[in-house]
Amino acid sequence: MRLPARLAVSGPLISIPITLAAVAVMATPARADDPSTSAPDYTLFESGPVRPLARAVSRQLLFAANIPDGRLEVFATGAQGRLTPLGSVAVGLEPVAVALRTEEEVWVVNHLSDSVSVVDVSDPTRPRVVRTLLVGDEPRDIVFAGPGRSRAFITTAHRGQNIGFDPQLTTPGVGRADVWVFDANCLGNTLGGTALRVITLFSDTPRALAVSRDGSRVYAAAFLSGNRTTTLNERLIPDGGIAQGGLPPPNVDARGVPQPEVGLIVRYDGTQWIDPLGRAWSSSVRLSLPDWDVFAIDANASPPVLVGGDKGRWSGVGTVLYGMVVNPASGKIYVSNTEARNDVRFEPTVRGHFVENRITVLDGARVLPRHLNKHIDYSTCCAPVPNPENDRSLALPLDMAVSRDGHTLYVAAFGSSKIGVFRTDELERDSFVPDARNHIRVSGGGPSGLVIDESNGLLYAYTRFDNALSVIDLALRREIAHTLLHNPEPPEVIRGRRLLYDAAYTSSHGDSACASCHVSGDFDGLAWDLGDPNGLPLAVPGPFVITPPFAVEAHPMKGPMVTQSLRGMANHGPMHWRGDRTGGILPGASPSQQPDGGSFDERAGFRQFNPAFAGLLGRSAPLSDDEINALAEFALRITYPPNPVRRLDNSLTADEQAGRDFFHTQPSTLGATCVSCHVLAPQANAGAPGVIAPGFFGTDGHYTYVKESQIFKIPQLRNLYQKVGMFGMADTSIGPSLPTSLSLASGDNQFTGAQVRGFGYLHDGSVDTIYRFHSNELARQSPTNPGGIPVGPAGDTIRRQLERYLLAFDTNLAPVVGQQVTLTAATWAVAGPRIDLLVARAERGECDLIAKADSLLEEEGLLYAGRGAFRRDRAAAPLASDAGLRWWALGPGRSVTYTCVPLGSGLRLGLDRDGDGRLDGDERDIGSDPANPG
Repeated sequence: MRLPARLAVSGPLISIPITLAAVAVMATPARADDPSTSAPDYTLFESGPVRPLARAVSRQLLFAANIPDGRLEVFATGAQGRLTPLGSVAVGLEPVAVALRTEEEVWVVNHLSDSVSVVDVSDPTRPRVVRTLLVGDEPRDIVFAGPGRSRAFITTAHRGQNIGFDPQLTTPGVGRADVWVFDANCLGNTLGGTALRVITLFSDTPRALAVSRDGSRVYAAAFLSGNRTTTLNERLIPDGGIAQGGLPPPNVDARGVPQPEVGLIVRYDGTQWIDPLGRAWSSSVRLSLPDWDVFAIDANASPPVLVGGDKGRWSGVGTVLYGMVVNPASGKIYVSNTEARNDVRFEPTVRGHFVENRITVLDGARVLPRHLNKHIDYSTCCAPVPNPENDRSLALPLDMAVSRDGHTLYVAAFGSSKIGVFRTDELERDSFVPDARNHIRVSGGGPSGLVIDESNGLLYAYTRFDNALSVIDLALRREIAHTLLHNPEPPEVIRGRRLLYDAAYTSSHGDSACASCHVSGDFDGLAWDLGDPNGLPLAVPGPFVITPPFAVEAHPMKGPMVTQSLRGMANHGPMHWRGDRTGGILPGASPSQQPDGGSFDERAGFRQFNPAFAGLLGRSAPLSDDEINALAEFALRITYPPNPVRRLDNSLTADEQAGRDFFHTQPSTLGATCVSCHVLAPQANAGAPGVIAPGFFGTDGHYTYVKESQIFKIPQLRNLYQKVGMFGMADTSIGPSLPTSLSLASGDNQFTGAQVRGFGYLHDGSVDTIYRFHSNELARQSPTNPGGIPVGPAGDTIRRQLERYLLAFDTNLAPVVGQQVTLTAATWAVAGPRIDLLVARAERGECDLIAKADSLLEEEGLLYAGRGAFRRDRAAAPLASDAGLRWWALGPGRSVTYTCVPLGSGLRLGLDRDGDGRLDGDERDIGSDPANPG
């Protein structure tokens, strides 16, 4: 294609003469110079770092993923630990992993953007994004292996708008984890790159990868792997407690009041499903959980494939698997993980001991878990911190690194602000003795990425609490330098984050924190029975949509409840499944005062969690008022990501639309529609005249009662797609008048075989599918017309449509947020429709659209201002037209990467990185640093 003469020039975009299209745009005012100025300029997703550092050995360069700033940072390294910043380049949103293909090319995994940025670092002062690959949902890790280490392996969830195949979300027995494989030498000219293969693992969402010594094997690990536990629905447990063959004792609280009839967590012991008393319940479980944790992939095969049989997979590695590394000398695999004790009932019983932090050694077929804190005496509790036992502990082990000779393992203990040092032979034999003298403290907190520089005797660590890099002298075993990366996070985010993860401060033993279950501010995929037989009831003030016909209080023995996410709590009222963490119980509080009073005061509600620090974590005392307030401010900022099931243009499929129509318009036998309780109002009136709240996504904070044994807060519905994977549930015998077809999940209640999750839907995770929920739960309203859904094939169709709609339910962000495309001469023919989509969604106000125009001279930022025009990062520069920008990308050595970012963050991410009011291009022109507001 021949370029127009006036566009066939090199140099920065500012040197290009304005095109006629741009002049036409400039004649009419654009939508706004600064789109969405009322929205916050930083959105907190709290994506967990996986492999944030990489090192080019021969060039003495260190590459770091700047997670909150969405950039790759490049540093020169020196023998004295000095880090000299050389360059920086915008990649995607939430970059969590970095890997070198060659010394001159770095690949960056962008967790929220569902993409991989290919970065040319041949000139480290001018790193350039030359290609963006599109992959499945929430990619986490990347390694290179196979012939010549030329194949890229990337872990993603088995879903997402870019996958190009049906993820079969409602089909039993399908793995929910993918590994995407690309030939780095032949990415193809398709929009998002042509994958060699997408390998599906029979597990839930994956995370870590590792490579064998010779590059012929890639090892992939599940993330929230589970531990062969599941919940039996309460209707499968005989009423009346232990005397009737029901729940294990105790069955009454401190007042002698019987507990509600609730479900029961059971564990598979290798032969049968048993409860804490050892009683068998296998006849009530309709699935199996093989619990495959780690998988081997033949990286040399064409295309790569899973290694067959039991030699290619390992079970029993851990519950939550964080990091993985191969010993370069022995080939043994080390997996950092935590193991949950969720089958142990009651908070007082697991106080200070509900998870264990481990490194599991995979030695051939042997699986050898090693408890990192075997020094802890769990029979004691709650000594004030610091204390000697706490000082020897390591919590939340994430990334690891092994010395070249294979003798030493370094472990980033995220929750301890330390790096553990182990002799690998002692770790493998389990002969090591926990000792604080084998720990290296890092000042920033939250170490989560490690790279060894053996030639200089150094170790580099990424510290997430403060978004910085630590340099450690290995001989002295101490930190010798600490370099902050530019961080756009508000001070309250930085201040409060530590309190979610810091086990050394928030637990007596030093081995557990809120994040032990609320993994990266989300959940662990498990149910826990954390009732308290010694407790007293909690007040539940309402307001109620449907008031129960009994005393309105929450019994202290609540039964199993799945871990809820900390995402999206803002504007959603009381907390916990039963809403028993609420500001409505405070003196003088009105239970129905919106938007920020009484039961709707989320900060007051969050403060009601403070007793858990002593009651569950085993701390000697709750946090101070200032500390719990800081944690609340942080937690209430965590946001749900866009729904990866919904189409990028925010439209619904025919089934999803039919489900939505029923959800919003069809009254049930109770006279209300689904949305009457599960309120969906992305921009909602908060109750007071003229007050608009951030929105409701399945609940507005009210409570209800629908013939349950307890009262519940109406739950939000934004993360139902995350709970897919449990298929198989015994008949719960709703009642003799219920037609048989209504108590069936997929036509029958027979054994469904192997599944990847043990917990599904409802408060206790006992219901396997959304379809089953509508079949069973709503059937109690009317056995002949459950929830307004007719009996027979028509009803079955409606339930399927409802399921499809709920899996695609709205979240706080439109589906397009985070999505990217890089336009070059090679992709020009295929990228146009995707750019059109991003522009159209920005015009609809669903995102801010930024672009980074990259030439051999500089990276220029642009922000879409509406009506086909982009504002540029120099105050005096004229607007650039959409068409002109696309044509400019056809020039040699040029690329334009477009990204839809959250509303409000476009100005910062596109034009003014440090938010000081001076645009980035203007700062570059005078030799100032766009990342330093000083």
